[in-house]
Amino acid sequence: MRSAAVVLAAGRGTRAGGPLPKQYRDLDGRPVIRRALEAFLAHPGIATVLPVIAPGDGDLYRDAIGELDTAGLLDPVSGGEHRQASALAGLRALRDHPPEQVLIHDAARPMVGRDTISRVLDGLERHEGVIPAIEISDGVWMVDSGRNCREPMNRDALLRVQTPQGFRFDAILTAHEAFRGTNCFDDASVAARAGMSVACVSGDPSNLKLTTQEDFRTARSALAAGTELRVGQGIDVHAFEGGMGARLCGVEIAECRSLGGHSDADVGLHALTDAIYGAIAEGDIGEHFPPDDPRWKDCDSRIFLRDAAGRAEHAGFEVLSVDVTLICEQPRIAPHRQDMQKAIASQLHIPFNRVSVKATTTERLGFAGRGEGIAAMAL
Repeated sequence: MRSAAVVLAAGRGTRAGGPLPKQYRDLDGRPVIRRALEAFLAHPGIATVLPVIAPGDGDLYRDAIGELDTAGLLDPVSGGEHRQASALAGLRALRDHPPEQVLIHDAARPMVGRDTISRVLDGLERHEGVIPAIEISDGVWMVDSGRNCREPMNRDALLRVQTPQGFRFDAILTAHEAFRGTNCFDDASVAARAGMSVACVSGDPSNLKLTTQEDFRTARSALAAGTELRVGQGIDVHAFEGGMGARLCGVEIAECRSLGGHSDADVGLHALTDAIYGAIAEGDIGEHFPPDDPRWKDCDSRIFLRDAAGRAEHAGFEVLSVDVTLICEQPRIAPHRQDMQKAIASQLHIPFNRVSVKATTTERLGFAGRGEGIAAMAL
């Protein structure tokens, strides 16, 4: 079935503290909302993703998504004062090209996993509505307004409900229209009030909702605990040849002498590609793109870089940050540094501020000092 995801990010999140709404705060190097959007954009069962943001948050949103690949990502729409109004705004925005089913998710849950999304989608093949939920292991008591315990409750009849919550699109849109203006707890409560049947599937304890500063600390600890860090290095050298114009780190440099090579001889991207291959123990460029193969003659080196990043992702890794050093007397790299950073960030789908490109000389020593070519190193 064709599925869409609506990601709600119109709240203010004041209990989390800080100068920014929580959805735009950093969580281990990436804004919260970007993490939430990436989870759905990367899922093969989701065709389109629609963010719902607060009026006036356009600049915050654009800064947060940065160089994110926007294939499948719709332009954000403005939400309302309450959650129900924001959900309705998102659903209405999908009416012109309605999906068969829709998942509605809180951006404040940036650690939603692929398996949770899949379970909700699978459940929608049999039910009008599906919500992920987890059992309660602690005791639960009813309390009065003074926080005094009144009586224990039967926790076997209670579940902790999460998002994304999935529904048949037409049914949940009709339900939200019928109860517009009400401040409902979540979309499942709107569906239940409209008489829709809602089933539960297994949730995930790691699908944390960020509400307070303590939640942010818990999320950072969870991300760190689940991380295996790999480091790779790459080194490449290309000699100058006749003519002018070269590509370095994905950017055309007109004032640079041409570099010789079977491909486009982008020495910076070659070093970076080998660094990624090295980190996942997948050989080097020559192994995957042999220099005697005519298919790669004058090839754009961004193809090599994307292959390395794709292999890393397939192995369960993501590139967190990169550092490239160009070693040459000419050309001057400083005027092109930011363009190079942007080009690399775009190819690897990582934030601009996690890409370092710098240059040094050899003080006129060696082949680089004599102006015979350029070397590059990358981590």
